[in-house]
Amino acid sequence: MTEEELHINFKKAFEKASNTKIQLPPDVKLHFYAYYKQATHTEGFYTPSGDSELRNAFKLNALFQVKNLTPDEAKLKYIELVEKYIID
Repeated sequence: MTEEELHINFKKAFEKASNTKIQLPPDVKLHFYAYYKQATHTEGFYTPSGDSELRNAFKLNALFQVKNLTPDEAKLKYIELVEKYIID
């Protein structure tokens, strides 16, 4: 897959995930979150924000688990999650 194809497929996968009505388990949502942030946030390490310290801790843990992925690898992982969990 070329870089352009990867970008297009990632955008399609993001739209599909954003518009789904499927209730995913929290651990799967964290994978989506971490892969998305790793794929799109290019300026240093992303720090989660929000009012819940516990939720932020889970997000931070998920981000640590994917920190060694390149943005393109994270995009591929995100696409794979969409293909696995979100049915048309």
